[in-house]
Amino acid sequence: MKQLNNISRHMSKLLRHDPEDLILDKNGYVLVDDLLNKKGITKEELDWIVDTNSKKRFAYNEDQTKIRASQGHNKKLEIKVEMKESPRMEVLFHGTATKFIDSIMKDGLKSQNRHHVHLSKDLETAITVGGRKDKKDITILKIDSARMRGDGLKIWISANGVYLTEYVDPKYISY
Repeated sequence: MKQLNNISRHMSKLLRHDPEDLILDKNGYVLVDDLLNKKGITKEELDWIVDTNSKKRFAYNEDQTKIRASQGHNKKLEIKVEMKESPRMEVLFHGTATKFIDSIMKDGLKSQNRHHVHLSKDLETAITVGGRKDKKDITILKIDSARMRGDGLKIWISANGVYLTEYVDPKYISY
């Protein structure tokens, strides 16, 4: 399983940031066969990676001949992912390394090299996301999403349940 978890992380990099020699179509999909050949895994192993990923990072097309990252693509990739207006939530969360708090409270949450800022509906997910680099140095930010909406700002939800917005002004952030 550890080997497949490492493959999952590399797949995330390939499909979100750096496709290397894989060819992404305009919607971010690559041919499943090309990915299987590149990673040296079987379709069953790929299915396991897709099905067991707690963040649902990957999605097949309807006939499972193509696969892509669900969201989180690098801005260099002009990929449109399926999003719809999110349900009304009073508060959303964002996990981040504590060392970034001063900058965030000054400049807000920016998409940086991604298309959107990623937010979570629950603390557990925000903790997981915030701890991906350093599990001991996490601060969870509370985002006043009701106030953002009241001010006319958009919040979407991706097909795999990640809340997305273009920017979060510091006035909507507390911790």
